Amino acid sequence: MLKNDLLLRAAKGLEVERPPIWLMRQAGRVLPEYRATRSKAKNFIEFVKNPQLAAEVTIQPVDILGVDAAIIFSDILVIPEAMGLPYQMIEAKGPNFENTITCKADIDKLKIAQADDLEYVMQALKLTKKNLDNRVPLIGFAGAPFTLLAYMVEGSGSKTFSKAKQFLYTQPQLAHQLLDKITQSTINYLKGQVAAGADLLQIFDSWAGVLSEKMFYEFSLQYISKICDALSPLVPVTVFAKDAHYAVQKIAQTSCSAIGLDWTINPTTAKNNSNGKTLQGNADPCLLYANEQTIITETHAMLKTFGKQSYICNLGHGLYPDIDKEKVKLFVNIVKDYKW
Repeated sequence: MLKNDLLLRAAKGLEVERPPIWLMRQAGRVLPEYRATRSKAKNFIEFVKNPQLAAEVTIQPVDILGVDAAIIFSDILVIPEAMGLPYQMIEAKGPNFENTITCKADIDKLKIAQADDLEYVMQALKLTKKNLDNRVPLIGFAGAPFTLLAYMVEGSGSKTFSKAKQFLYTQPQLAHQLLDKITQSTINYLKGQVAAGADLLQIFDSWAGVLSEKMFYEFSLQYISKICDALSPLVPVTVFAKDAHYAVQKIAQTSCSAIGLDWTINPTTAKNNSNGKTLQGNADPCLLYANEQTIITETHAMLKTFGKQSYICNLGHGLYPDIDKEKVKLFVNIVKDYKW
């Protein structure tokens, strides 16, 4: 039994004494301890593939920041690699694919990944679960199929992902064929994560915001929904579709347990469209650059608006590397000490 099961209860819509708090990118460069561990690996991909190092940085925020959950340290692009499309992580530039998807032959070459193809992630989960000793839940995750397609077609990060969107508009049948393969791979991967110890799952559609509403429903949400259907009978699933403000009501109609919110959506609007499902996030990461009183005032206002039940406190996106660790700890403690 978990000693702190706040996150599990909140995700399921059960009664809690206070909202749980965890942070996207909580295991990251904001922590000097993370940077020290990271220095033990030659590069980022070697770091991700080392279960001992991944488990170590997964647990650091629980010990240092006092968050109510750990999220396994990994990368969303491990799925394309397991499917046969390897990538590199270039310092200060981000991911880069030497080969990209351009035609049917490229898609046909891809395999449907199995959990065994990502054994290093499973080992990291098992080791983390053991070392956490049931203190807090362990979150597993994957990238949403569209976000993975965007990288696999574009070949790198982009402000517009115009090459990936061109693929959707000019070769929609191939796009659906690729999305289907990614979805099947992701389901296999996430089932493996649950078997390895993940208590909850989060699906990150980081680039949902480059799509129109119509395109999001056609090329993203229907595949996210399939993943939710496959995994939600096992553990709670959170869907985080960044910048897809219009889609809260549609996301709420999937079998997910919780809906992640970025900082640009009005909390009341989100609550009115959530169909009673748990909401997560909404704080602007840049709030943590502010002075202490501003952080306290804004966080209290957010908590008052969302209320104690069916809410998971988080940022509207990941922590930025140059945010002061002490400001992050302050944010966590404000949530934990709030008088309900």
